[in-house]
Amino acid sequence: MIFKTIFSLVFNEMYPLIFRMKSKDFLIVMMVVTVTIVGCSKKSETEPVAKTADVEAASVPKAPIAPQTYEASAEELLAARLPESEASEGWIRLFDGHTLYGWEITGAANWRVEDGSIVVDDGAKCLLCTAVPWKDFELTLEFDADATTNSGVFLRTPLEPEDPKLDCYEVNIAPNDNPFPTAGIVGRQKADGDTNDAVKGDWRTMTMVMDGNDLKVSIDGKLVNEYTDSIGLGIGRIGLQHNSGRVAFRNIRLKPLGMSSLIDEELSKWTKYPKMPGEFTVNGDGELLVKGGRTQLESKDTCADFVLLAEYRLAAVEMNSGIFFRCIPGAEMMGYECQLSNEIKDGNPLAPADTGTGGIFKRQDARVVAGEADQWTSLLLVAHGEKIAAWVAGIQVSNWFDDRKPDENPRKGLRVEPGTLMIQGHDPTTDAKFKQILIVEIGS
Repeated sequence: MIFKTIFSLVFNEMYPLIFRMKSKDFLIVMMVVTVTIVGCSKKSETEPVAKTADVEAASVPKAPIAPQTYEASAEELLAARLPESEASEGWIRLFDGHTLYGWEITGAANWRVEDGSIVVDDGAKCLLCTAVPWKDFELTLEFDADATTNSGVFLRTPLEPEDPKLDCYEVNIAPNDNPFPTAGIVGRQKADGDTNDAVKGDWRTMTMVMDGNDLKVSIDGKLVNEYTDSIGLGIGRIGLQHNSGRVAFRNIRLKPLGMSSLIDEELSKWTKYPKMPGEFTVNGDGELLVKGGRTQLESKDTCADFVLLAEYRLAAVEMNSGIFFRCIPGAEMMGYECQLSNEIKDGNPLAPADTGTGGIFKRQDARVVAGEADQWTSLLLVAHGEKIAAWVAGIQVSNWFDDRKPDENPRKGLRVEPGTLMIQGHDPTTDAKFKQILIVEIGS
């Protein structure tokens, strides 16, 4: 039996996803709609007067950019998983190779997926942005640009940057006659040497390390730009730019930086509830063991916006646990829950039996169940304001915007205030392990 997901993503400034399920074929149907007025800049752009010979052609309106429909089977999505050795270090794919899940288009350009790549070559100047923001990270990608293409990778950017010298970092992709050729940081610092010496049409690798006020850019493994911002910028999105010409991107991967462990031998950063059934212990290998339930282990510190990495293992497919966050301190698991469950319906990984690992319990199911019973699997969870997203084994499985009315209790409404973390012992059969739980707060 072939289980197929059809992705057609609706992008707008708030939240891009609409789902329509057809149970017979396990289809998720979404539609890409491009924004027709919003561009990359709020500044007006006045086009030069066309030459006489061009007037007739210029007066003919272009056809609207056609909506795109994407297909990705469970097999294709699961094949995009990263090796556990990489996922356990925090590496994730920002692009699954088949859909634009987790991205938002900010203008009327023909962003599309072709042959495992994100491609654009026509339409308004604009960005394709990640749905969630990032702060400190290592980002690596491959790009293929025509000789005269002007494009770039924007870091810590708003959806509509106005001036890359002030409100973002634009790592340029541009020819040598540009004031900031490839790997230059636009308006800030040029790259060292000739970064365009490769044959055009070849795929090239760009790596960017954004850490505090420091930005390092490498091309094809060679460090070509080291820049320190004396002022610095807060958290922002990652954006791919369409300016002019054709450009393609693939193998877009990211690893968060600055994460610290929450597990030690004494569980000194956690509060136990001994009157609740079940127990939490740390074995000789430093692994957190969760036995039985219903019970909880609560963090002593609170946080609101964060990136969390957990490497977990559930002994059997029907077992269940969860990571709660922004909880009401001292209450019984009154928070958002990122589910841990590898169980599926009818052998279909696109149909979680109980939300699926990385899904937000009672809010959004994981789009594919990427974990397996009795195997170590890594989960990366991002929470920032109303936006919550999760990756399992390196592929994104959820992308949720909480548009409910504010409430102290996340079970009832939106909570953006800090709260505690909780690890769940779901029921008497729970037998879960955590090799690591790491976190970094990302703030504003």
